[in-house]
Amino acid sequence: MSSPKAIKVGFVSLGCAKNLVDSEVMLGSLLRDGMQVTRDAQEADVVIVNTCGFIEGSKKESIDAILKANELRETGNCKALIMTGCLTQRYPKDLQKELPEVDAIVGLNEVPRIGEIVREVLARSESAPYQRRMDGQDARSTLYWSGPANYVPDYTAPRFRLTPKHYAYVKIAEGCNHPCTFCSIPRIRGKHRSRVMNDVLAEIRGLVTSGVREINLISQDTTFYGKDLDPHAPGPRDGKGQLCELLREIQQIDGDFWARLLYTHPYHWNDELIETIGACDKVCRYVDMPLQHINDEMLKQMRRETSGAYIRDLIARIRAGIPSIALRTTFIVGFPGETEAQFEELLEFINDAKFERLGMFQYSQEDHTPAGTMQEQVPAKERKRRYGRAMAVQQKVSREVQEAFVGKTVRVLVEKGGADGWVGRSHADAPEIDGSVQGVGVVQVGEFAMVKVTAATEYDLQAVTK
Repeated sequence: MSSPKAIKVGFVSLGCAKNLVDSEVMLGSLLRDGMQVTRDAQEADVVIVNTCGFIEGSKKESIDAILKANELRETGNCKALIMTGCLTQRYPKDLQKELPEVDAIVGLNEVPRIGEIVREVLARSESAPYQRRMDGQDARSTLYWSGPANYVPDYTAPRFRLTPKHYAYVKIAEGCNHPCTFCSIPRIRGKHRSRVMNDVLAEIRGLVTSGVREINLISQDTTFYGKDLDPHAPGPRDGKGQLCELLREIQQIDGDFWARLLYTHPYHWNDELIETIGACDKVCRYVDMPLQHINDEMLKQMRRETSGAYIRDLIARIRAGIPSIALRTTFIVGFPGETEAQFEELLEFINDAKFERLGMFQYSQEDHTPAGTMQEQVPAKERKRRYGRAMAVQQKVSREVQEAFVGKTVRVLVEKGGADGWVGRSHADAPEIDGSVQGVGVVQVGEFAMVKVTAATEYDLQAVTK
């Protein structure tokens, strides 16, 4: 007797690296439960779209992806459509009513049981075909949502990695405790929840043993890591936390790799963290630290828990304590009430601080955020103008920074290669968001190489192998 045909699942993953890890866990769970993951959307029995819901643009992208996937009911084998991720956690009941195309709306706490949900949804679709359900006046998507997010993946969770074999993301915590007025993440992802250190280290050791050369440590706020695990810690800025200890333990892991610290918050930086990164040569000389603004009034309105003086002092201490550091940050232009003078102060700061990497966002007015109801919303046309001016200033800075690499020897992690040359990333380039190093010469993809920089553009470097 032949075994039943395996369910084929098509998967779309949107949004940031933190959402990507959720996708990897869901895919691992599906494979563990005997399902097949297919790259050919036409042959999928069910399609899952893991959505992003952070800002208006990402919400639109997620809805567009759902509607596109729904076309597979006519052109492919699709019998059911499932929606997961941040957007579903943020608007579960609204989506249930407004998207009859979707068979199931799945919240973040249900990530571990996605296989069970797939089977339930497919069984239901056989008894209530899509056309009948769409025609029913009271028909709506089934809601799998168990309240505020509290799930945290651990090392035992099955996982199918979507990144190239030479780098991986390790989620060390979930959620966020910060009160930023423009941000919906605490509402979506819940309070900060750290993984225990031994669990994180076990995952990293396994990845390094499997050949991973770059470990990217991620969470909504990596600098808060471990503070929630110590009930006797005094205060958020003075509390010990465990990030420094984690970095020192990573330093002791055998193998040729580097670790990159992403998504740090300036409020939780201290001298110990600076000293720890400076002393650990397996930790990239790279800091990802969104600052959002430099003007004191803007920082206050954003509830960033920092001041302009604090930020300037912190940057000076980081640069002094970690030689060759690459600083990456992000700013928001057009926040409600931002005056032309406050914007000019930001431009001056960008020009003076010489950030190696910088991202810029136009303010997005979001539901369920204090800033969304503030008066003096800056018009979209003005936000766009300020964005263009700010990026023009950073482009000049970036070219200066990049040209300083010419003639130097740098270590790169090779991403791809062929007869026409290779592409890699230096310590100053995080995957997906920063630039690259491109060159010619003999290299091995997925391994480190020493190269000499010969030329530079605003974002990329040209090099030859040593």
